[in-house]
Amino acid sequence: MIEIATSPATTTLVISGDLDLAERDQFPEIAARVVGLRRQLLVIDMCRVTFMDSTGAAFLISLADSGRKRGGATVLRGCDDRDLFVLEVCGALELFRIDTDHHCAPTPPAGVHPEA
Repeated sequence: MIEIATSPATTTLVISGDLDLAERDQFPEIAARVVGLRRQLLVIDMCRVTFMDSTGAAFLISLADSGRKRGGATVLRGCDDRDLFVLEVCGALELFRIDTDHHCAPTPPAGVHPEA
């Protein structure tokens, strides 16, 4: 699942689950929405990504490339080493700023609800 949030200067994508071939049907619509928002900064929150293949990487690359062509920047936060490796193998890691300060909130195990 991909959620989109905006502020005056930033678009944030929060991705949950797999970012792969099985999810590709939603990529064009999401890309069109992100580009249409025309924000200078795109933040992609990958804290809850469970798997990313080259199709998911191509989607992220296309978002970063679109932003760069408009003079914007794309930040990846919560990206694990495996996902960074996929982007590096694709030769696209330089398209992204990596947020090394962000720390993902721990997710409770299935069936466990945090107390309020």
